[in-house]
Amino acid sequence: MEQPIAMNTLSQILEKLRLKGRDNELKMTDHGKMQSKSLGKIYKPEDLTIVKTYRFEGDSDPADNSVLYLVEDQDKNIGYILDAYGIYSDNIGSGFDDFLKKIPTENRDEQELFC
Repeated sequence: MEQPIAMNTLSQILEKLRLKGRDNELKMTDHGKMQSKSLGKIYKPEDLTIVKTYRFEGDSDPADNSVLYLVEDQDKNIGYILDAYGIYSDNIGSGFDDFLKKIPTENRDEQELFC
């Protein structure tokens, strides 16, 4: 049986998503919703479920700190929300954080997500 390759970096996880056709990035719109341009969809928090969260901390550069949220929509499409955190966040104000807090969470195994 083939052993899974450990994914330790943001670029490794994003590449794995790309190879599986699940590289659908969701970004916050000006209207307080998340949009996936690749899927052509706009989401409210209740339309999504966070299925896995990865946190990355730079060894020497705080600008490397980020969180990757893998999300699944009601049609079982997998996508991701990427956020640098702290002062390097692209998401100004509380709207982004408030949106994330409203998304239900399930912690799924990587093998289930990347098989």
